[in-house]
Amino acid sequence: MKSTESMLVVDGVGKRFGGHQAVDGVSFHLAAGAIGGLIGPNGAGKTTLFNCLVGFLTPTSGTITLAGTPIAGRGAYAVFQAGLARTFQIPRPFPEMSVLDNVLVATAGQLGERFWANWLQPARVRAQERETRESARYWLDFFGLSKLEDQPARVLSGGQRKLLDLARVMVTDPRLVLLDEPGAGVNPALLDQIVDKVSTLNAKGVTFLIIEHNMDLVASLCNPVMVMAQGALIMSGPADAVLKDPRVIEAYLGTPV
Repeated sequence: MKSTESMLVVDGVGKRFGGHQAVDGVSFHLAAGAIGGLIGPNGAGKTTLFNCLVGFLTPTSGTITLAGTPIAGRGAYAVFQAGLARTFQIPRPFPEMSVLDNVLVATAGQLGERFWANWLQPARVRAQERETRESARYWLDFFGLSKLEDQPARVLSGGQRKLLDLARVMVTDPRLVLLDEPGAGVNPALLDQIVDKVSTLNAKGVTFLIIEHNMDLVASLCNPVMVMAQGALIMSGPADAVLKDPRVIEAYLGTPV
C-alpha cells in the first residue's frame, strides 16, 4: 500500500530563459512510494523541469519540497545530499575505470577522504571501506553486473550502462530517484530487466519520477502520469485515463480529435 505522505511537492514552478517561458507554473505532488511518470512531446519542458528539480537550474518562480525540505535553487550537490538522485538519458560512466569503481565513486562522506582520519582512525576507515565495497557489490549483483565488476566501463552496452547508472544511484540510498528516459536506446530484453528492477525497488519503498517516451513502459509502471505541453502541466492521473485523453492525444499529434 502506497503512502499518502508527499515525497515531492512542486508548487507553481516556472523557468524563463530571456523571453522564453520553458516551464510555466507547474504544480503537482508525488506520494512517497509512488512511481510518477512525466510525459509530453519534445520541447514540452520536461527536461528543464527535471533540471530545476535536481538543482542544475534555479526556478524563476515557485517552490520545490523534498520530504518537507525546500530544495529549489539550492544547487545540485545540496539537492543530492537531501536525497534526490537521478540517472541520465545517455549515461556517461568513467570509461577506463572498472565497473565496480564507477559505483564506488558515487559514495560520499567517506572517512578515508580526510587526510588525518587515515592516521588517527585507520580501523574505522578500513571498516567503512569494506562496508562501501560490499554495498557496491550488492547493487552490481542486483542489476546483473557482478561478472563485469573488474571490466572497464567502456565495454558495457548502452543498456548495461543504464543499469550501472542505476547501481550508482542506489548505492547512495536516495529518497527519490529521477529516471531520464530509461527505455531510450535499450533492447527489449534489457528494457524488461530495467522495468523489473524498478518495480522491485518500488515494492521495497523507493519512490521514482520517470521521464519517458515509451508509452508501454509508462502504462505498465507509472501512477500518476503527468503530461506537459508548451511548458505547462495539462493533465495528471492514472495512466489508462491519461493516455486516452483527447488533450493528451492533441498535444502529441498536434490535431484535435
